[in-house]
Amino acid sequence: MSNPYLLLWLEAPLQSWGHDSKFGRRDSLDFPTKSGVLGLLCSARGAGGEESEWLSEWADQDMEVLAYVPRDKQGKPMARQPLMRDFHMVGSGYDDQDPWMSLMIPKTSEGKKAVGGGAKMTYRYYLQDMAFAVAVQAPDSLIQDAAEALVSPVWDLYLGRKNCVPTEFIAQGIFPSLEKTERAAEQLAINKNRALAFRVRQGEHEGEVLTLNDVPLQFGAHKKYRDRRVTVQKME
Repeated sequence: MSNPYLLLWLEAPLQSWGHDSKFGRRDSLDFPTKSGVLGLLCSARGAGGEESEWLSEWADQDMEVLAYVPRDKQGKPMARQPLMRDFHMVGSGYDDQDPWMSLMIPKTSEGKKAVGGGAKMTYRYYLQDMAFAVAVQAPDSLIQDAAEALVSPVWDLYLGRKNCVPTEFIAQGIFPSLEKTERAAEQLAINKNRALAFRVRQGEHEGEVLTLNDVPLQFGAHKKYRDRRVTVQKME
């Protein structure tokens, strides 16, 4: 018998799921990554260490994503909003003589001032007005604790970045199969007047196949990941 699924509903005005970001340019993938989802669960549990043993239990489990856009007044699916780009200054206007303000100034790994000064320009990208139903398969021994942690999280939960605050309860139930999980997601979407724009299936199927380095093996100071293949299937 296969492991059950936990249904997550990720909805917010802004979301950002970093995949291949550099310091000066913080991109967002079009959908939640597995590392982002498991990081969300770790935040709910208050787990801030490497979590290697816990992550190993989730690494080979299935994860499917259904992406929803709003419907207009006539009930037709609305076009997806373009990525929003936010110009952001980091480390400007702080007094390096103040012990607290100096913590906000970017520094090298040795704690020295960054080359070229403290203030840095960054560009940050966000998905707008999207909702994602994430069906994440979970080890039977861990799924109940994960669901309860999402209901009463130890740390604040956000969808990629701290300014991406969810506007709906994230945990939406535990289901014995992927089919039942997706039916529950479809009913949520109907209730919220949203239409399916695309889905992301784990593995290689008909559609656009991508390789993502988003399976976390270790969090903490020295993060480790491995690849997985996913297929993006757009709705006609």
